Order: sequence, then structure tokens, then C-alpha cells
Amino acid sequence: MKVAVAKYRIDGPDALPDFAAYADKQARWLAEAQAMGAQLAVLPEYLSLELGATFDEAIRGDLHASLVATQACHAAWLDLYARLARELRMHVVAGSFLLDVGRGRYRNRSYAFAPDGSHVWQDKLRLTGFEKQAGVIEPGDALKVFETGAMRSAVAVCYDSEFPLPVRAQCEAGARLLIVPSCTDTEAGATRVRVGCLARALENRCFVAQSVTAGVAPWSPALDVNTGEAALIAPMDVGLPHDGMIVQTRGEQHWAVATLDFAALEASRAHAQVANDRDWSSQYFPSVQRAKMSAFAR
Repeated sequence: MKVAVAKYRIDGPDALPDFAAYADKQARWLAEAQAMGAQLAVLPEYLSLELGATFDEAIRGDLHASLVATQACHAAWLDLYARLARELRMHVVAGSFLLDVGRGRYRNRSYAFAPDGSHVWQDKLRLTGFEKQAGVIEPGDALKVFETGAMRSAVAVCYDSEFPLPVRAQCEAGARLLIVPSCTDTEAGATRVRVGCLARALENRCFVAQSVTAGVAPWSPALDVNTGEAALIAPMDVGLPHDGMIVQTRGEQHWAVATLDFAALEASRAHAQVANDRDWSSQYFPSVQRAKMSAFAR
């Protein structure tokens, strides 16, 4: 499968005066990925918050007000990506939408669209400090995998990629591609997510597709600064990139694109230097369930 991951530049009110302008931008970006041969395109976390640019200054400068305002766009947002997935005949992971799930609480929900326009979703499970401080965002409570063509994929939204056990459960359910829509505002944050992606690829013998936000958006309390590079990542083993990096964006590049060979990934098990994926259960023997203090002795 040929996969494209976005280094998605956030635009402001001048470029996005209304939903129609936002929709035109999505169509341009996804058409660009399709022209590069992509069968799956991955957009970044917090994609829906760019809609804040379409509201007046008082709303877009207030996170809570912008969350309330974007809810009116939710149905049109779903229709937009379903239509683009159908027209472009590709799978699309539309980053994430902060969705009101009742009681004034929001979930950071990532939607994946199939070429027939149908969709599935995965909520973010672990909240960052920023999300906790917002006071209105709650974590999801379920893990999913889904079919993308002939193989299974799963989504870990940004911070979720830094936790091994949920991703392990997704891979044990058959996922061979982990999709990581991300948004980080510091170099440290970008590094943490990248290290998480590399580690999850190593542990599970899976590919990882990470998208990122880019640029500055001083009008938004959530999208103010954006760092990192989009990347496609593989396990570090014989026949695969020694550093795990298949391809990543550079500079002003919009997309990192590569063909992921899932047959080769499975075949790599036969001549692997290490087998972290198969040796996973060996961590659980009784003597390493708990670490004990040990004193120095002569």
C-alpha cells in the first residue's frame, strides 16, 4: 500500500474565512497525495481546530468557545471527508475532531474513511497536560482495529503512541500499520512522539505512519506553535531501514510518501536478527513481575 503522511501547515483567518475555504484546502491537499499515488493519506491531530480560523476573533481566541462553535460543523466535516475519500478512491485518516459527547465533555476522536465513504473512529486514550488543563476533554475507553484494503490498521492519537500496552493489544488484534496523527508544540514533544513511534514499530514488527501539524497560528490557543516532521517508520531489522526511517518530510514538503510492503514485513520474521514481537510474552515470567532492592556485596 502506498501511504502519504502530512506535514500539514495550519492556516489562519485570512486564508480560511469560512467552511468552504477549509473544504477547498482539504480537497487540494488530498488531491496532491492522490497524485503522488497514495492509497492512504494521513492528516494530523487537532485538524478540526483549524476551523477556529473561520470564526470571529473572540471565539477563535478562546479554546472553550471554539470547541462549542466547531460542533455545528461536525456533520459537514464528516460529509466532506467521506466525499473526498469516495471521489479520490482512497483511505483518509482525517486527523482528529474534538467532539462533544455530552455533559460539556469532549473526546479527541480520530476518524478513518474508506474509499466507499464509510468511516470508523478511535478516541485518544491518554490526555496530555494541555488537555487535562482544558478541563473539558475526557479520554476514550475502547481500542479498535480496522481493515484498510488487504491488511489491518489501528490509530494511536499522538500521546497514545508513547504507551506500549494499548498498541500491543491493537497489534495482537491484527494491526500491521499503526497510524499516529500528532500535534506537538515543542522539540521535546516532537521527539517523544517520534521515539514512541520507533519503539512501537520495534516491539510489534509493524509499520508506523505519523502525520504532524506545522507552522504557527497565534490566533489559536491550541495550534499556536507546531513542530516535527511527518514520517513512515519500519522495524529496525534485516531488509528494513537500519534506523527505522523509511521516509520523512523536509522543509516545506507537504507529504512523505512511500510504498509499504506488508508481505516483506511478514517475511522479515523468518530471518530477523531479533524477534521482539514474538518474544513479548517472555517478559511476563514470575521473577520479573516486580523488581526488588538488591544490596551490594563483596
